[in-house]
Amino acid sequence: MTWPAFSLGVWGYPERMDPRVPPGQFVTERFPILTYGETPKVAKEAWRLEVTGLVETPLVLTYEDLLARPQVELTRDFHCVTRWSRLDVTWKGVRTRDLLEEARPRPEAVAALVESYGGYTTNLLLEDLLREDVLLAHTLFGKPLPPERGGPVRLLVPHLYAWKSAKWVRRIVLLDHLELGFWERLGYHWRGDPWKEERFQEGPVPAHRIRFAARNKPGR
Repeated sequence: MTWPAFSLGVWGYPERMDPRVPPGQFVTERFPILTYGETPKVAKEAWRLEVTGLVETPLVLTYEDLLARPQVELTRDFHCVTRWSRLDVTWKGVRTRDLLEEARPRPEAVAALVESYGGYTTNLLLEDLLREDVLLAHTLFGKPLPPERGGPVRLLVPHLYAWKSAKWVRRIVLLDHLELGFWERLGYHWRGDPWKEERFQEGPVPAHRIRFAARNKPGR
């Protein structure tokens, strides 16, 4: 049996019924494409990913390097801060945890700044990047990830709002502090947990130091 995500409550407002749907979200069968700015056109042959910053072994990977590593296919729900959710989205890629194990984060590393082709940035805690279902995804529903979806490779962080799943990812920089990215600098929540409705930042960011990203051009 498939339950609808919402029904009309006593006061005429939507009530969440599906336990998979975070508060304030509605389910859509469509998969909207939201991008601030132009879509970068990055050929697979030209794509590179750097894992750098506070690591013992910096990495520079080509697309072929990524495909040569252990691949994971998983199905997860996808929640946008604009309040829509698409359920059961199937991705394929490489766990960020596996790449970080290769790079060997230093003990002082606590967070990362993720940078994209096109200049977009977003911040993540290291513990979020180390979750087993966080991927560098190159395939969506069995097909190569198209440019408008973030291809050739995007980050997938399914337990946080979608702006954290940076499209066209090119660099992961490990840091000893929280450095706010593009949307975070403009008032979005520093972490973005949909189950806590962390849409916008209220109050101070809980970090001992904050540095704003130097490259904060739009592009998610």
